[in-house]
Amino acid sequence: MNARELARRVRLTELRGRKVAGGVVSGAYHTAFKGQGIEFLEVREYVPGDDTRSIDWNVTARMGRPHLKRFAEEREQTVILMVDGSQSNRFGSGAMRKLDEAAEIYAVLASAAARNKDQTGLIIFTSEVELYVPPGRGESHLLRGIREVLAFQPKRKGTSIGRALDFLSKVRRRRCLVFLISDFQDEWFESPLRTAAKRHDLVALSVFDSREEELPDCGLVEFEDAESGERWMMDTSDPEVRRQYAFAAEERLVRLRETLRSAGVDHLRVETASDYFPGLVRFLRVHGKRA
Repeated sequence: MNARELARRVRLTELRGRKVAGGVVSGAYHTAFKGQGIEFLEVREYVPGDDTRSIDWNVTARMGRPHLKRFAEEREQTVILMVDGSQSNRFGSGAMRKLDEAAEIYAVLASAAARNKDQTGLIIFTSEVELYVPPGRGESHLLRGIREVLAFQPKRKGTSIGRALDFLSKVRRRRCLVFLISDFQDEWFESPLRTAAKRHDLVALSVFDSREEELPDCGLVEFEDAESGERWMMDTSDPEVRRQYAFAAEERLVRLRETLRSAGVDHLRVETASDYFPGLVRFLRVHGKRA
């Protein structure tokens, strides 16, 4: 992808993200992620009808007249978007790769966070964390994040969600909102997941392609593992082969859902090139009720 094509895709993704985030998504995001507490504003004189539970008795005693404290809910928080940039996420059987879908989801969530006056940071990982963009604000910061995801070229093979979550724990010790965007083609990340979920508000978005779950009847086909390079032949015309393929995919999904559920992590699945917008809105609203 040359520089001009990358710039065009970054802008299109950013515009799409802003458009989607500009309406119901921002409202759902605002409801789901309200911030971490309250902020003191001022002390003012009591007015009949005010909540007497807010009276500041120390100031009242000094002034000789009732005064109360005013607070505002703290809305601002730090949002970290963790994007799986491994080779398996570069797969796509249609117009979009899983990584392209992840970039658009990033744009939508980062735009919604910006409207909520939240800071956003980015972690891109493979078997190691390959890029960390500290939290920031502004249009240039948003565009940089989209560009980094779209242009990312992995230096390492494999996937390690566990190492990425360990890195998160080192760079973000204070509680923040974390979106983990991955195809979750990995194992042995249960312990770091539990640790991160206790410290942060962790949300999982799993991106998948329909061809990873169901094979078409195409005869004899050679497959290659994008991360290990292993190759093998498969007779897709055999109904039993297709059945076993679908069964294995379903088993992986069941294990993932159980892992996330046991860690207390809310989970949304997103199919490449799908209209994920209504599902995302519903998901955010449900998460808001649980939080």
